[in-house]
Amino acid sequence: MEDVAPGDQVALGAIYDATSRGVFGLALSILRDHHAAQEVTMAVYTRVWQQARRFDALQGSAESWLLTLAHNRAIGCLRAQRRRSGRELPMEPEFDLADSRPDPDTKRSEADLARRVRRALESLPEEQRRAIVAAYFGGLSHTEVAAALGQPLGTVKTRIRSGLLALRRVLATAEEVGP
Repeated sequence: MEDVAPGDQVALGAIYDATSRGVFGLALSILRDHHAAQEVTMAVYTRVWQQARRFDALQGSAESWLLTLAHNRAIGCLRAQRRRSGRELPMEPEFDLADSRPDPDTKRSEADLARRVRRALESLPEEQRRAIVAAYFGGLSHTEVAAALGQPLGTVKTRIRSGLLALRRVLATAEEVGP
């Protein structure tokens, strides 16, 4: 990154060659769209070219910085797609005859699951619950959660992982018992 900051194209090419598969793979796993993942990958390396001087090796590796950029850009792309899809109308609405609303049994089952998840979340320690809610319901990356909570990244990752394991146990037990 030190070589890219002053504008060394060869250094950028070397970084691209070494990391682009991981960046593209992450974007593809989030977006599930090859073209969108390519756009995210291109945007990441464009940003690296423009902002390499902002990279701080004391904060983590270059690869983790690139993956964070890719994750954030892909999540932003997903959110933009959701906003657009809420405003766009189908081209030929007369052919869209299927009722997309869930049937009453599905609604009831989803409501039961939501209640179980809320109860399971309430059973967690406050620190774990806040980290999980910020990450999974707030759409924040682990790095963003750490910044929002004013906690070290490692602590946040541990709390999320421990909380998810506890949720899995609680929900598995609740499933055996029933709603």
